[in-house]
Amino acid sequence: MSEPATKSNPPMAPKRALRILHVDDMRQLCDIVRQSLGRDGHIVESFADGASALARIKEDPTGFDVFISDHHMPKMNGLEVVRELRKIDFNGRIFIFSSEIDEEVNDIYLQLKVDHVLPKPILLPELRQLLAEI
Repeated sequence: MSEPATKSNPPMAPKRALRILHVDDMRQLCDIVRQSLGRDGHIVESFADGASALARIKEDPTGFDVFISDHHMPKMNGLEVVRELRKIDFNGRIFIFSSEIDEEVNDIYLQLKVDHVLPKPILLPELRQLLAEI
């Protein structure tokens, strides 16, 4: 799991501040991601389920640069949310994290042009590197 900033895990100055919507049903993980990426200068909104996250994006479809989601969630899983994002032409980057995704589901994510499908736990240095490339 991600760790707070330390000498070995310092905040990273991004090229630009990104607006990030993060959704995961693990509240502690949402808190860690929001605090860590916030220290890097990003603006992070967190939600505990896919339906709430989707409702927020529908309020302002161009208001987020990055959508980061767990695959397994209550109300709507990551795949269901991504399908809906594609219907509303969400133009931000999409990252999916999961502790387990079978090959068939991974292929569907790729067909939906998800930018990254990555394993959990979320490793903060890896996530920071992906965000730095945007």
